[in-house]
Amino acid sequence: MAYLDQALWRQLAEAGSEAEFCHSWLVLQGRLIGGVHRGLVILGPPDTGPYAPVAVWPRGLQNLESLAAVSERALKERKGVVTQEDLPDGASASEGLPLQVAYPVRALGRLYGVVALEIDPRPQDELQSIMRQLQWGVAWLENWSLRKEIEHDSLTRQRLTTVLDLAAIALEEEGFQAAATAFVTLLATRLACDRVSLGFLKGKQVKVQALSHSAQFGKDLNLIRAIGAAMDECSDQQRILVYPETSANNDTILRAHAALALQSEDATICSIPFLDKEGKGFGALTLERAANRPFEVETVELCEAVAALVTPILEEKRRNDRSLAKKVWETLRLQAEKLVGPGHVAWKLSALALLILTVFFTFATGEYRVTANVTIEGAVQRSVLAPFKGYVFEAPVRAGDIVAESQVMCRLDDRDLRLERLKWVTQRQQALVRYREAMAEADPAKMNQFKEQMNQAEVQLALIEEELARVNILAPFRGVVVKGDLSQSLGAPVERGQVLFEVAPLDAYRVKLQVDDSDINYVKVGQKGDMVLTAVPDASLPFIVDKITPVTTAKEGRNFFQVEARLEQASERLRPGMEGYAKVMAGRAKLFWIWTHSLTDWLRLKLWSWWP
Repeated sequence: MAYLDQALWRQLAEAGSEAEFCHSWLVLQGRLIGGVHRGLVILGPPDTGPYAPVAVWPRGLQNLESLAAVSERALKERKGVVTQEDLPDGASASEGLPLQVAYPVRALGRLYGVVALEIDPRPQDELQSIMRQLQWGVAWLENWSLRKEIEHDSLTRQRLTTVLDLAAIALEEEGFQAAATAFVTLLATRLACDRVSLGFLKGKQVKVQALSHSAQFGKDLNLIRAIGAAMDECSDQQRILVYPETSANNDTILRAHAALALQSEDATICSIPFLDKEGKGFGALTLERAANRPFEVETVELCEAVAALVTPILEEKRRNDRSLAKKVWETLRLQAEKLVGPGHVAWKLSALALLILTVFFTFATGEYRVTANVTIEGAVQRSVLAPFKGYVFEAPVRAGDIVAESQVMCRLDDRDLRLERLKWVTQRQQALVRYREAMAEADPAKMNQFKEQMNQAEVQLALIEEELARVNILAPFRGVVVKGDLSQSLGAPVERGQVLFEVAPLDAYRVKLQVDDSDINYVKVGQKGDMVLTAVPDASLPFIVDKITPVTTAKEGRNFFQVEARLEQASERLRPGMEGYAKVMAGRAKLFWIWTHSLTDWLRLKLWSWWP
């Protein structure tokens, strides 16, 4: 007969809420199955829960422990479950107790809840029919859950589309005023509002910046002032205000909203505050409708989402549209508020520390030191030349080696000289023999001739002996070879006077500084300084300025003066050619001037060059 009970089916089809639908479904299932004592429907978010009772039958039923137990088991196992209560003490086993039947509500593989019924004891075959009936009947609940989820998703998509459209219209316009006007106009159209107003904090009050469907409006009108007062009321309370008052905001102050509603002929008003990161209000969005069209909760939530997304966009455009003077003034005002207002302890401590450091470095003095590149050179740099034309036979020394005084640095090939000496020795001996023969013959003319040949041979031999003595090229003093490497040129010819090596002493150095032309005025003869070489970074070597030469060199687009200095104390670790950095003590000056004079001088020079 339940299939023919049109009233039950009509209640199920026309149910307006989830509780009514589930209760009608329970009544209908009780009629279809028969012998049902009570029933329970539990639903919740799919798979995640929490699951809670939605409907019970009969209404007002309180004792649900047995149904709750079988429901929990069906939820855990995700399948139909049949249980029976334990027999009470003293009861016989033949006394039939009711059965608890539960079946899960599943759709698209997700668990939405469970249905539990308490029925009279049945045979096994009838229990199978009851479970099959529950399986068919649960399809109604599954369809209801899916339909509700689809409606929720559709509403969410609609709200998201509205929010994105409003954000897009705000981004599309370049200027703030155009973007704000387009935004409030589109919002008024989408939400069917009579008027939508947008305002931002200016000074201590919120000023209306844009009205829907109005490109221009007088800011001194009574209506505009009333809207601004409502925005102030909303911004000060930092919460959403809806007029007429609802149960959700019955503890709010709505005087300005009531005055605006009276001026707008009993309108319904909703104001959304704009809050910054610190939770302070800096503006508001006010929407107005006719009195017979109040703002629903969903509409208020949509307006809140729109304000949260679009407000930063409009605020950024508003700030960008300000003049440079206003931007600077606003920045200074905000920093001053942090400095003298409450809170911001870290900012105040930082400002105090900066002030102390500024005062200290303005009046404190220190040693001003001129920085320059430095190069080490030998005080005397001796060139070792080839004594005669010849060939390199041996070269045991090359650049970088330390040589002792009179140490052989290079040896020239002497084979040609020895042959030449042998030649002149032979010629001298032949001239001597002939001289003696002429003497025996008493021939004065021949004696003079052969005597001159002997003298010539003697002179040539003396010259050759001198050259042989200079075959070994010796170091002029103890020092380091700074230039020359003949180890790869054995057998190569050399010319007389050709420079073979350059030697510098190890105990006498000359310091050359390259001082920038902007600092040369601070360097004087006799000033002391220190230098640190790249090869000896762990030692600071003192020096004294000896000479300032008027010779400049250009390097990397800047001019440098050559300044010569002498070391106060020599070091065995020094070698000619080493480079590093030097600092010349130029006297005491204020620390602030030391750190800023370069920039100040540069600005002064540029300003003078640009000045007409």
